[in-house]
Amino acid sequence: MTQASESLRERRLVELLDSLATGEGLSSSILEGVQFMRSDKYSPPIPMLYDPCIVIVGQGRKTSYLGDQVYTYDPYNYLVLSVPLPLVCETEASPEEPLLAVSMRVDPATLAELLMEMDTDIAMNGTVPRGIYSAPLTGELIDATVRLLECLRSPVDSRILGPQTMREITYRVLCGEQGGALRAVAIRHNRFSQIARAIRLIHASYQHELNIETLAGEAGMSVSTFHHNFKQVTSASPLQYLKSIRLHKARMLMVQDGLTANAASGRVGYESASQFSREFKRFFGNTPADEAAKMRNLGGGNS
Repeated sequence: MTQASESLRERRLVELLDSLATGEGLSSSILEGVQFMRSDKYSPPIPMLYDPCIVIVGQGRKTSYLGDQVYTYDPYNYLVLSVPLPLVCETEASPEEPLLAVSMRVDPATLAELLMEMDTDIAMNGTVPRGIYSAPLTGELIDATVRLLECLRSPVDSRILGPQTMREITYRVLCGEQGGALRAVAIRHNRFSQIARAIRLIHASYQHELNIETLAGEAGMSVSTFHHNFKQVTSASPLQYLKSIRLHKARMLMVQDGLTANAASGRVGYESASQFSREFKRFFGNTPADEAAKMRNLGGGNS
């Protein structure tokens, strides 16, 4: 493909995102599992909670921090999360050049079907992959994303063509140089899927009392093995991860449902409102009320 045609393809991606991504922050599309990201201003590093997804950026740049790891996603690199993760995210954008991106949900059933049809050796090499990575954006992946965005302009096209185009994007990512983290989601009885089970339990029951023994039991591991592998996938200890999920959920309740800090703290499992306020301010850098007001101005609780 010539440089001119590549430039046209990339411009078309930006044009489509600009027309579909309306409003600041995260917005839904007419196709379940697909959302848009838009921002017209720089945003300093802010804690965010990401669900498993593939993020493709047409314009602007986002940088996510997880522990000591840094992940950049921009017009040259896409982002993949195979498990839900609390990240610290920085956005580089301006009114003249807003951030424009599309996020597509990762579906474990689609992953499993694709791997069966690919008929490849999907045995892992014994290492436990991280739950997040960024990788170079290929021409094939841009083409598939443009087709997805084209069909999202029509309800009929979206319903008929959308799911198979999402499937193609998942396939392209699986074939990429960092596809191991997605392949691990679909392989049962490996350590990654065992950790993923514990993560699902945290998200289903974060408001209840959970200890590391219960989580290790859900994963079918000893406490020490579970702790080591959990940190390998998420860059956090199990209890640090649980605390961050509770705090993120509380922030969402305050931002989206208008709950007070006291009400939100009880809803996510805190018995002490004062402890919640202390841990919230330490985690987000603001009081619960100030953080909720800031996130409303930014357009939502997650991005």
